[in-house]
Amino acid sequence: MKAPDVPLSSSVPPSAPKPLAEAAAGLPLAAGGDRIELMQTFVRIVEAGSLSAAAAQLGTTQPTVSRRLQMLERAFGLKLLQRSTHVMKLTEDGQRCYAHAKDLLENWLAIEADLRGARDEPRGRLRVVVPHAFGQDQLIAPLTEYLRRHPGVSVEWLLHDRRPDFLAEGIDCAIQVGEIEDDAVIAIRLAEVPRIVVAAPGLWGDGEPPLHPEALAVLPWLALQTYYREEVLLLREADGVRSRFAIQPRMYTDSLYALRNAALVGLGACVVSAWVVAEDIARGRLVHLLPEWHAPPLPVHLVYPPARHYPAKLKVFNELVRAHMPTLAGMHRPSVASAGLE
Repeated sequence: MKAPDVPLSSSVPPSAPKPLAEAAAGLPLAAGGDRIELMQTFVRIVEAGSLSAAAAQLGTTQPTVSRRLQMLERAFGLKLLQRSTHVMKLTEDGQRCYAHAKDLLENWLAIEADLRGARDEPRGRLRVVVPHAFGQDQLIAPLTEYLRRHPGVSVEWLLHDRRPDFLAEGIDCAIQVGEIEDDAVIAIRLAEVPRIVVAAPGLWGDGEPPLHPEALAVLPWLALQTYYREEVLLLREADGVRSRFAIQPRMYTDSLYALRNAALVGLGACVVSAWVVAEDIARGRLVHLLPEWHAPPLPVHLVYPPARHYPAKLKVFNELVRAHMPTLAGMHRPSVASAGLE
């Protein structure tokens, strides 16, 4: 029967009548062959979507990944992948192998965790996606402490403001700013980012700065399109009263640093994370408009995919980031508590 066209990145339900662990125990591998390594490689190929992507994530070469796949196929006497010039798809046997390989690897990790217990030391490579601004500035201090404490770990520090595909990209965790709407991931609330309105001195013309939110609407504006575009919402600190007004931005950007720099040269007012402009305000390069008002703070989350077992390198990173984030300059403690890794 012809195997269905199943993309490598799709979720494959387990359906094999024979457990893979039982079959793997009798694999006639070459000397030095590692059954677990072959299974790990196969799972990574499926989730990364290609041999080259799997090789990059495993820190090896494409020929090595291809050789491991061939060893696994020869050992089972089955074709696990259908490969053409541009497409790789799982065969029906490949679907079953993938499902059981996932179970086998998770069980193996659980065994390791149980036997090592508290002695488990962080090791290996941790792949983390972080926002551009945070990743270049605020988060360097906790990253440095993490690496100094745990010499057995290396970190791939990836600067992206987008939501990562954890499985396809081999990402261990991400730090994300804003609300998390994906129910398929674990999101730990770390802190909140206060946001304020700033502008270059004199942007409003002669005289004193605006005294009421309505007066801000007539100013030229800049928009951080990730969080606001044609409308600004402000809250009064004393009583929580809301003021909402429309704006017509002269510039839209997805970069916090570009927003700050445009404000510095007088292109417009903007709502910005307080920490990124604190020194500019102190030196008089920017003015904090309506200091008794602020935009709703942005939550900061540590996000990672669910699993039955989490490696020590991720657990320790989670603990350190949760401890550090609220203490960073300009951060507030989260208003909603979250549980950590178990």
